Amino acid sequence: MEFVELDRVSLRYGGAEDGTLALNSASLGVKQGEFLAVVGPSGCGKSTILKAIAGLWPVTAGRVTVGGGQVKGPLSCVGMALQNPTSLPWRTTLANVMLPLEIVEPHRSRLRRDRQQYEARARSLLGLVGLGGFEDRFPWQLSGGMQQRASICRALIHEPSLLMLDEPFGALDMFTREELWEALQDIWLARRPTVILVTHDIREAVYLADRVLVMSARPGRVIAECVVPFDRPRPMNITFEPQFGALVNELRSQIISARSEAA
Repeated sequence: MEFVELDRVSLRYGGAEDGTLALNSASLGVKQGEFLAVVGPSGCGKSTILKAIAGLWPVTAGRVTVGGGQVKGPLSCVGMALQNPTSLPWRTTLANVMLPLEIVEPHRSRLRRDRQQYEARARSLLGLVGLGGFEDRFPWQLSGGMQQRASICRALIHEPSLLMLDEPFGALDMFTREELWEALQDIWLARRPTVILVTHDIREAVYLADRVLVMSARPGRVIAECVVPFDRPRPMNITFEPQFGALVNELRSQIISARSEAA
């Protein structure tokens, strides 16, 4: 049984017939503990899939289920990290990471009583991504890459069963991005959440994911699937291997074909 499932989902922004049809009978499944990446042309509905799964936007048709239950509103079992870290500038790194604990139950009710344990969890996450010693720094004292590391920790602090990442490294330079790929792989290997990554970077998708889905141009639907055959943990130099490059080129060709068909 799939942990996350979209069954012939259509989603039209605005709701009316003349609204923008972002998804058209899109179907996909994600197993528990799997790392899935979704790629496709710009505007194909990749981010819309995340909104539908998280319950942030109601679907027009079809069915979305997470953990066997139909999604009918925002889910507390989800952690999200976006392209921009959006840290609160008046809070320290540690306080920003712990912010979901003040909102999401049952952690909200336990936070005052168990603050010491929660702080230890936050410090452990920050250490895992190389931010040990930066707990008391404010966002303006951190680089963009460091802020994004903290953002991923914040998405994981309440131990969500589903982590959704929407272009989380898109605004970063190549070297910082690759460092964060390795950090994210380490987190996934240590904690094994179910992950759905939306990205324009095909190398990123192949390096991080167990499986890569390719979407058509808008209105989006899944048109191809690729299983990534490389063992974990994956060293960064694997991205220079011929088999890795061949897989990236195959996916790129599928995306180009999807864009051409739409045109």
